[in-house]
Amino acid sequence: MTKPVSLPVKERFHLPEGVIYLDGNSLGPLPRGVEDAVSKMITDEWAAHLIKGWNVDDWMAQPIRVGNRLAAMLGAPDNAIALGDTLSIKVYQALASSVEMRPDRRVILSDSGNFPSDLYMAEGLIRLLGNRHELRIVAPEEVEAAMTDEVAVAMITQVDYRTGRMHDMDRITRAAHAAGAVMLWDLAHSAGAVPVDLTVCECEFAVGCTYKYLNGGPGAPAFIYVRPDLIETTKPALSGWLGHDAPFAFEPSYRPAVGIERMRVGTPPVIALTALERALDVWEGIEMADLRAASLHLSEVFIAGVEARCPDLSLVSPRDGRERGSQVSFAFEHGYATMQALIARDVIGDFRAPDIMRFGFTPLYLDEADVRRAVDILAEVLDRRLWDRPEYRQTNRVT
Repeated sequence: MTKPVSLPVKERFHLPEGVIYLDGNSLGPLPRGVEDAVSKMITDEWAAHLIKGWNVDDWMAQPIRVGNRLAAMLGAPDNAIALGDTLSIKVYQALASSVEMRPDRRVILSDSGNFPSDLYMAEGLIRLLGNRHELRIVAPEEVEAAMTDEVAVAMITQVDYRTGRMHDMDRITRAAHAAGAVMLWDLAHSAGAVPVDLTVCECEFAVGCTYKYLNGGPGAPAFIYVRPDLIETTKPALSGWLGHDAPFAFEPSYRPAVGIERMRVGTPPVIALTALERALDVWEGIEMADLRAASLHLSEVFIAGVEARCPDLSLVSPRDGRERGSQVSFAFEHGYATMQALIARDVIGDFRAPDIMRFGFTPLYLDEADVRRAVDILAEVLDRRLWDRPEYRQTNRVT
């Protein structure tokens, strides 16, 4: 057993000198060793072996091999998670399979805190199915009460991307199952941030991305989980050739692969998977319970500091840490410009319309001194009205 290590482990990351990085909930920083792993893959595998790399270097097995490393972090058994494609694709796969499992029901239930792309995927699927289904969106606190016998699938993101509000996965899943619905969880803001146990939860499907708290890099591949007792009857709507039972037989009709392999779609992104596989090494010796406790502590320090010194900001995240993921959000009329002023002073968070400033707390590379310094700089920006400068009001393409 790996010996537990103390947090933070800043030495495991490349972090620019003087930067306080509070945006790991959007894009994790570069773990040390990733650049060497990717370079080695490019020169020693791709350059040296060319197409032989699929066999010689076992590229084809990466989506499940790396998936098994994630499974260990998410309380899932081996061979229950596959990696590849984008999160929107994985949402679509899981949602389509869920709807097919309940052919007599017509409601896809979600909440107003869900990420828009998930809702867009649902809208597209409904249109493809002849507009016979309804996307029913309720307030987050109304999800349990909305679990009726009309619901085919509940598609819920555990941690709200704007406010950090966190659903109780086990309780919501029990409510879905009591209503006879399929449970689909989006773990984009959960994986690597809060303890997750998919086996205990018993949800049918879960999806998530790997470029946030898992530090896989920009555009890192997404993952999909299917409960093992269901995988052999799950019918992939996106029946790509690498989800075929014998892809190199080139049969004219689709025949699903055995197990989680059937949830693969297209060619694995080998370079990106190589980066992610090495990035996961930063978790060696890290206990999720310790990470969660440290995250809550840092968040509480930040909330207390901001509320004491920045009265113009309004907390929109749950005050109770048990109901919050690893981010804290404050609303402010001039939130976008304020965030730009912060970033110019090496405190990096981000902004979500219409007025929310988001701050992520990742104890792998943040400590209390970082958080207190961030509060000092935020207070200075507000006290001196630095957000009112024209250069901070120019909206960038990515906020």
